[in-house]
Amino acid sequence: MPQRYEDYDPIAIVTGADSGIGEACVVALAEAGFDIGFTWYGDPEGAEHTAAEVRATGRRCETAELDLTRLPAAAGMIDELTDRLGGLGVLVNNAGTGLATPFVDVSWAQWREVLSIDLDGPFLCSQRAARRMRAAGRGGRIINITSVHEHAPRVGSSAYCAAKGGLGLLTKVMAQELAADGITVNAVAPGEIATPMTGQEDIDPFTEERPGVPVGRPGDAREVAAVVTLLASPAAAYVTGASWPVDGGMLLMGPQAVALPSSWRSG
Repeated sequence: MPQRYEDYDPIAIVTGADSGIGEACVVALAEAGFDIGFTWYGDPEGAEHTAAEVRATGRRCETAELDLTRLPAAAGMIDELTDRLGGLGVLVNNAGTGLATPFVDVSWAQWREVLSIDLDGPFLCSQRAARRMRAAGRGGRIINITSVHEHAPRVGSSAYCAAKGGLGLLTKVMAQELAADGITVNAVAPGEIATPMTGQEDIDPFTEERPGVPVGRPGDAREVAAVVTLLASPAAAYVTGASWPVDGGMLLMGPQAVALPSSWRSG
């Protein structure tokens, strides 16, 4: 008979949480009852702000700077945070970077930086987390933040698409291999989200129009965090190996997106 895994540690580690989607995730997870560890890079003020938000919920919070270009050693920060928190039940691989350069002009250094942060980092951090969860014997959750470009290409984003596509398929293999340990592995694939990474810091997405997207606007980071929190919960124990687009219907549109009049949404 399969073993029940219902008591994994209510402790979550999120990478890249000094702003944007990562920040929203740690706050939502803290509000859901998780103690939090998170990593940041290059923005100590942002990290302090995020930590204050977590502690305001009454949950514990541990932070650490993490440079995912310094692999494989840098992934050891997952073990360090796990030790400081006294366990690990959920890992959210959120830290990421992008690139807007034509394929033929991408340098080897640029290619390797994006692949290191967006694919190598989640691979190594997930290995560390899975080993700790397996040793504890209580199951757990690993959630990889990919992108709609896990599923659809984008001109000028060769390295980014390659990394996110790779992470999407890695998610499925991890889900197969870790299920017997009670560890689920899923991806969350955001579309256009109003965050610093998309040049939309402090913009209310409800004030922006996106005629080619069924919902008609960019997303809010908290809308991504809500899906992450669901997947991190015991309620999602039978969900694994899936990729959850949080994109307002963007991926549904395909070639139609540029062919329809702006009034199509109103019928």
